Amino acid sequence: MKIQNFLSLGFAVVFLMSCDPKNSTAQTNNNPEQTTNGPVETEKANTDYKPAFEGQTRIAGVKTTTAYQVDKLAESLDKPWAVIPFPDGRLLITEKEGKMQIYDETGLRVKTIEGFPEVDDRGQGGLLDVALDPGFVNNQMIYWSYSEKQKDGKNLMAVAKGKLNEAIGKIENVTVIFRATPSLDSTLHYGSRLIFDKDGHLFVSTGERSELPGRVQAQDLKSGLGKIFKITKDGKPAPGNPFLNNKDAMPEIYAYGIRNAQGLDIHPVTGELWENEFGPRGGDELNIIKSGKDYGWPTITYGIEYGGKEIGAPPIQQKEGMEQPVYYWDPVLSPSGMAFYKGNAIPEWENNLFIGGLSSQHIARIVIKDNKIVGEERLLVEEKQRFRDIAYHDGMLYAVTDQGRLYRIKKK
Repeated sequence: MKIQNFLSLGFAVVFLMSCDPKNSTAQTNNNPEQTTNGPVETEKANTDYKPAFEGQTRIAGVKTTTAYQVDKLAESLDKPWAVIPFPDGRLLITEKEGKMQIYDETGLRVKTIEGFPEVDDRGQGGLLDVALDPGFVNNQMIYWSYSEKQKDGKNLMAVAKGKLNEAIGKIENVTVIFRATPSLDSTLHYGSRLIFDKDGHLFVSTGERSELPGRVQAQDLKSGLGKIFKITKDGKPAPGNPFLNNKDAMPEIYAYGIRNAQGLDIHPVTGELWENEFGPRGGDELNIIKSGKDYGWPTITYGIEYGGKEIGAPPIQQKEGMEQPVYYWDPVLSPSGMAFYKGNAIPEWENNLFIGGLSSQHIARIVIKDNKIVGEERLLVEEKQRFRDIAYHDGMLYAVTDQGRLYRIKKK
């Protein structure tokens, strides 16, 4: 579909273009960025919990004014979970059932990659995130997370690495480098995002697996559930990790008290690690992850149980020694993969954060100033898709959806 929107200060006109009605949407705006009169969220909150500080939730809405174009590049992916650009601009996409696909810049699938360890793709499991080695151009090494079934029928989140042999469509020399123990009888809350820092160390997010036995382990430093880990390329604890000298903690832990983190990215200016995570019913969070800090789950939360019951007796949202989210949503965004816009092709997007919304079915654009959220915009609402992951490359954003679509967003 090709649509052009001309936005001025007081009105919008939308009309359909006849050229290629299936593949492209364009947004055209000729004025500086506008702030709307109120928050983009207008639905009633699930709770009457009060934020810890002004601007922590329901910030004022903004609207992009630079002309941009949305291209639907593909729509037949099989349960995609992650997308990452190669240095040459092509895309590597994971599919939950255990394969990866390589797509070119036009949306043409050019290669299927196989040879991965068996995955447990029930529920939220499967072949999940993927990250390129910082030296990929020279070594062709990739890293991926997946749900691994154990001999007793339980499962866990594992991280493996291998060499991509694109010519034959295979992963070679596969090595499992990390397992988030213990295993549980659950098909939920794997977390599983991966991202390298500037020093070549790998951040790994894990969920608490949703079940009550796992939930409480988010606060347990001996457990691999509900954590952010920082490891070397060989799966060892990264130098400088906060619990290296604590015999009662896993040395790979970087931060804890996490519910289910499906979004990680590093701020292009500050170098800080940002994370999003699912709350229960309400209370989805956006956090800046700091070494050794406790992010509170399940002790503090801005959400309630899916059935409506309060969490905690009494429920609390703030506690000394536990970090507050930079921002939270109620009702939920259902945040998944996210990416900072690291260029300025669309000037008002520079250093903004873009988060895929699942049940909310949009991409959330988050405007940040001095580590505070100062604006929020909803993009691609009209597509009615569950946005699973977002990646940035060369002035463009790419997104994959649970329904199997691949989108590209770029300046018009």
